[in-house]
Amino acid sequence: MNNQNNPEGQINIELDEATADGIYSNLAIINHSNTEFVVDFINIMPGVPKAKVKSRIILTPQHAKRLVRALADNINRFESTHGEIKETEQAPIPLNFGPTGQA
Repeated sequence: MNNQNNPEGQINIELDEATADGIYSNLAIINHSNTEFVVDFINIMPGVPKAKVKSRIILTPQHAKRLVRALADNINRFESTHGEIKETEQAPIPLNFGPTGQA
C-alpha cells in the first residue's frame, strides 16, 4: 500500500500527553525466555519493603540487542558532550526483591 502522505520507510509515531510525562524508575529487573526479554521498571523507595512494577516492556531477542546497542551509542554521545557518567556505590537491592523466574 503506497501512502502519498507518508513516504516509504517513514513511520508516523504519536505520543500522547500521559506517556510523554514518563514514569520514573530507579530499578529494572530483566528476565528472558528463549523467545522474549521482559524488562520491568520499578520505583523503589528507601525503607519501603514493597514496590510495584511501574512499566513492563517485552522485546524479542533481536530488539533487545538493538536496544542495548542504541543505549550504548546514546551513552557514548552523552559522555562525549557532558563527560563521563560516574557510577556511584549504592546500597545493594535485597536478593529476595522482585521476580526471580524466567518470563
